[in-house]
Amino acid sequence: MEEELRCPVCKQLYSSPVLLPCYHALCLACALDIQTATSSSTASSAAAGGSSSSASSSSSSGSGPVVQLHQQQHHQHHHPVPSSSASSASSSSSASSTTGSSSATESVSSDQDQADKVSILSEADSGVICCTSRPGSYAGTPNLQGLLFPPSGSGSSVFSLVCPVCRKLVFFDELGARNLPLYRAMESIVDRFCEREALRCQMCETEPPKVATVICEQCEIRYCDACRELCHPARGPLAKHSLTKPRGACQLRESICGEHTEPLTMYCMGCKLPICNQCIGEQNRHQSHDLQSITAMCKAQKTELSHNLQQLSEKARSTTEFIQRLKGMSDKVTDTCIEFERVVTAQCEALIAAIHARRDVLLDVIRSDKESKIRTLKDQQASCTGKLQQTTGLIQFCIEALKETDSAAFLQVGSMLINRVANTDMTWHQEVTNAAPRVSPIIDLTLDESSVIRAIDNLNFIQMKPAKEGEERLPAVPLAPIIIPEDCSAENNSVTVAWQAPGHSFVQGYVLELDDGSGGEFREVYCGKETICTVDGLHFNSMYNARVKAFNNTGEGEYSELIGLQTAEVAWFTFDSVLSGGPCSGLNFSTDNQTVSADGWEHRVALGSVGFSRGVHYWEFTIDKYTADTDPAFGVARLDVARDKMLGKDDKGFAMYIDRQRSWFQHNSVHERRVEGGISTGSTVGVLLDLERHTLHFIVNEMPQGSVAFRDLYGVFYPAVSVNRGVTLTLHTGLDAPHMDYH
Repeated sequence: MEEELRCPVCKQLYSSPVLLPCYHALCLACALDIQTATSSSTASSAAAGGSSSSASSSSSSGSGPVVQLHQQQHHQHHHPVPSSSASSASSSSSASSTTGSSSATESVSSDQDQADKVSILSEADSGVICCTSRPGSYAGTPNLQGLLFPPSGSGSSVFSLVCPVCRKLVFFDELGARNLPLYRAMESIVDRFCEREALRCQMCETEPPKVATVICEQCEIRYCDACRELCHPARGPLAKHSLTKPRGACQLRESICGEHTEPLTMYCMGCKLPICNQCIGEQNRHQSHDLQSITAMCKAQKTELSHNLQQLSEKARSTTEFIQRLKGMSDKVTDTCIEFERVVTAQCEALIAAIHARRDVLLDVIRSDKESKIRTLKDQQASCTGKLQQTTGLIQFCIEALKETDSAAFLQVGSMLINRVANTDMTWHQEVTNAAPRVSPIIDLTLDESSVIRAIDNLNFIQMKPAKEGEERLPAVPLAPIIIPEDCSAENNSVTVAWQAPGHSFVQGYVLELDDGSGGEFREVYCGKETICTVDGLHFNSMYNARVKAFNNTGEGEYSELIGLQTAEVAWFTFDSVLSGGPCSGLNFSTDNQTVSADGWEHRVALGSVGFSRGVHYWEFTIDKYTADTDPAFGVARLDVARDKMLGKDDKGFAMYIDRQRSWFQHNSVHERRVEGGISTGSTVGVLLDLERHTLHFIVNEMPQGSVAFRDLYGVFYPAVSVNRGVTLTLHTGLDAPHMDYH
């Protein structure tokens, strides 16, 4: 509660507190310090925005008189004050506010005592502990709305004050903040608080010390009456010290009218002011207002406050219990974290032990490989040594034989020695001279630690699903993955979506979903463990929204945020050699798959690399080579069109075949509507597929070749052409569609 008793300006306990119209409090000295002088014209313009809102409420009692009444009644003195001495009386208002007649209090004490008893009982029931002493004269807060606006009168000076709490602006007349009423309830509460804090004499030798009656402002020491006479006599240098009553000294306050020095008996509901009997009859100020007994109003407001306190105390009690729960949970969190640290430490130590064990296995492999190589080298060394010894013995024997002087004896073994030396030389060349070490001295092994490093880098916690005591703990549902916009892209009629795995989640897979490119429903396009996916075969010039979610055995997580990807406005494509039949199709494609030709006389169908089911698309063919004995066909086809026939011979192709002089439209072997005009080397043939109107047009040398060739085209169609020997065509794509007459 102490924070409620401190002034927002000086941060000390309230001294002579006054009440602002916004119901915030200030020390009177602080209010006088922060008020500023303002001219009435400036104040009127500053308050113009708010004056109209209160004009209707103040007009019922007369706005001018009400302001003056406030100025008079807010002076906390108990004797009539002449107008000429208003300033001097107001300057002593704070000093006189704590004095008065006790008889006036006694006149209303019996009713207030009954109200106090009821209020004390209700407060005890609510669980709020309050001091049993009651302010005998507190009867409510006057209506202070008149102080929000400057008093009328041109040229007069006024004061203004900004509330340091709510920043609302208040205007006064020349008396300034002294117009504010003394906050009697706050002053009583502060006194009781200080009394409970035992502001006792600081010089007493007895225990407990006596209650201090004065405090020296210079020495800043509290004295009781006996210690003051003994330790601080009013003579000599101490005679100049100022002795004041200490905060907390019991002071008698009474409910006395500030104008008439009579007890306050009634409460005006219109003016929100306690009034006496003379106020009721004076100038008919309150005759038309609703007047209530001040005791009844005090009792009613105390009852209402007690009821509100009871409700608030219930909330405070539940909050206290909640705080206790939080404290208990904090202790549990500490214990759980300590245990979890122990578990994680043990797991990491187990991983380290496993690495050490694996290290020992790998070192054993290295040692075994070393021993094997050394053993092989020793065997090879022993073999070479034996061969060398044999050869050396043979050489020495031959040298000794050469020393033989008996020709017959030498000839007896000469041929044999010649053959042995020749054979030994041959085998030596094969086995020793060209021989190489059977093993390499370099260890041709390396340790593949990259996967383990990645695993260590990805080593992290996973969120577990809350489980009751004794139940198996399972991983929680994964969090939403995070889309990586800089890694997402759209190219031609395909989109690439990349995402990041959600943190602290156990993920077994992802589900990627796309809408239909027109803001429709989403459909699943990928399900797997990868975090990047490219989706082909989409519509051109469409905005696709993508989202992804993660899943595990527990369930599926939330979707990620949407990302929009725009496919190309026009189609860029080439011939597709695979869709056209592969290497055995009889077609020849350039390295960029833009040009096609055929080897034989039979027609072969070449298909484009993309299929269309929506939008308007246009592409052209340039005739690079053309002979008079062939007629290529241009158009579109479904994916299962016959590749070994002229385009349009079956029900899967829609084509225009053309020669040097004329052309025909052909579908399902039915050709019709001959159109004059042919092609030659260098000619261009355009194909316009409009799947918004579901029609197909042909353009030859930038001129329409007849009217609409085919209508009612629904489904997926691939650009197609059929050629045979003597024709070479080049495909051009990414072109804007020309405007056509659809009649």
